[in-house]
Amino acid sequence: MDEDIKKLLEGFADRTADGLPPADIDADVARGRRALRRIKRRRRVTGVLCVAAVSAAVLAIGNQVKWWNNGTSEVATGEAEKTAGPTPSPTANGETMSMFATGAAVELVANKQTWNTIGCSLAPKNWTPETPIAANRVVLTPPTVRTADTTAKLVIEAAPQARSLMSVRVTDSGGKAYHFGTLDGRTAAQVKLADRWLLVEVPAHSQDWNDDLLRRFLASCTVN
Repeated sequence: MDEDIKKLLEGFADRTADGLPPADIDADVARGRRALRRIKRRRRVTGVLCVAAVSAAVLAIGNQVKWWNNGTSEVATGEAEKTAGPTPSPTANGETMSMFATGAAVELVANKQTWNTIGCSLAPKNWTPETPIAANRVVLTPPTVRTADTTAKLVIEAAPQARSLMSVRVTDSGGKAYHFGTLDGRTAAQVKLADRWLLVEVPAHSQDWNDDLLRRFLASCTVN
């Protein structure tokens, strides 16, 4: 590198105008070397500053993305956010309960009435049977219902054959197989008692009856 600078300066010296003092080649070489070192140092400093500026920009953009996305790693896709379900609330004994109400609960109590050929030792509290009671069919009316619409009532029916339920699930209890599902859009359950099947249809759109309640009710029944 020094030789290149020296030759360059010598060429300039040969072309100097008449009357000018001859160039000091050694001094010029020393100045050229110092200039090169300054240029190299500036390049290194500039490179470091560029890297630092890029890093700062990346960090700033990253923090803004986190702020926009509430700290999540995914960005919005334009789809509507799904509404969260009800948050369970703790009760005094540490258990939780849903914030959604499902209506008045059905309570099974001792049944002192006779329903023709169908007999059940349990019955929903304050539900009354329609009269006259048929031989193989009982219709119970909830205390808050005053309508002739049978779909708003509980229907108990005995038949020699099982009915075809939709979405069937089976539970074995006490040596019996209880079938739960839907019949014509209504929640229903049935069990075989001796040589006959006993079917229960829950009032339409009711959420008060679950599988366990239906099983307990059916387990208390007999068919003569």
